[in-house]
Amino acid sequence: MKRYFWWVCLLIPFFVFEIGTLQAQSPIPGINISVDQADTPSQVATTLQIVFLLTLLTLAPALLIMTTSFTRFVIVFSFLRQALGTPQTPSNQIVVGLALFLTIFVMMPVYQDINENALQPYLDNRITQEIFLERTSVPVKRFMQQYTREKDLALFMKITNLPRPRTIDDVPVWVVIPAFVLSELKTAFQIGFVIYIPFLVIDMVVASVLMAMGMMMLPPIMISLPFKLMLFVLVDGWHLLVGSMVKSFVPI
Repeated sequence: MKRYFWWVCLLIPFFVFEIGTLQAQSPIPGINISVDQADTPSQVATTLQIVFLLTLLTLAPALLIMTTSFTRFVIVFSFLRQALGTPQTPSNQIVVGLALFLTIFVMMPVYQDINENALQPYLDNRITQEIFLERTSVPVKRFMQQYTREKDLALFMKITNLPRPRTIDDVPVWVVIPAFVLSELKTAFQIGFVIYIPFLVIDMVVASVLMAMGMMMLPPIMISLPFKLMLFVLVDGWHLLVGSMVKSFVPI
């Protein structure tokens, strides 16, 4: 070990010299960030726009969760794990990843509409930033309106004391978002309740049989888990569950 230690000590200066030579031959670019005084109002407006865009980027995860179908997918998958008795399988990364890709699949028509009518014209300097934001919010708002219950929407309209809208398009987007989230939570919990029923029956049957046989010290979950997994596999549960939830968003 001492021999290897001395060899490492002798090679360290050589590597330092080689790194310094490479850096001298091909200098590494640096990044400088400076704050200068604005000379014109347009520079101030540009700075404020950059700050606004950075703020939107920090809120992007919340917008992805609250304005898309992601909430329903991830909650239903969590209920499924609890009903099966495998709270750690599939892992959180797999559940979130599957919910994310299913959300992209469901929201793709909305994103295509935003790209064609808002993003591309804005990148080509054909529309202003205000029109870009307005056109971006319209497809998302229409999507949320389709799956928002009138009862939830009326609740937030009553809280805000806004005048009664003539059509659903007159409802502000900041009112539609919480109503949509509330509707999605209710729908996800309803689906979770339906998922629990067959697995709960299996747990009750196994617990009754073990108690009748006098095996009170044996945990029922050890016996019921294989039966629940077998039932879920035989009925092709992932296909039925994912297909049903996607079809609830995608019109056929």
